Amino acid sequence: MATYKVITQKDRFFSGKFSPEKLEAAINSYAEQGWRVVSMATASIPGFGNAREELVVLMERA
Repeated sequence: MATYKVITQKDRFFSGKFSPEKLEAAINSYAEQGWRVVSMATASIPGFGNAREELVVLMERA
């Protein structure tokens, strides 16, 4: 049975500051534990006055 994990910009790896370098480090760290990226998408999150885009990464481990 597979297990799934969702990474967003609020994940502990980013410490409140998202960057492509931190995303790469997070994915590589999870890959060392047997996780693989299944999908990536952006979600539009409503806010006060305007929406913001948030990256969502779906990972899987068999």
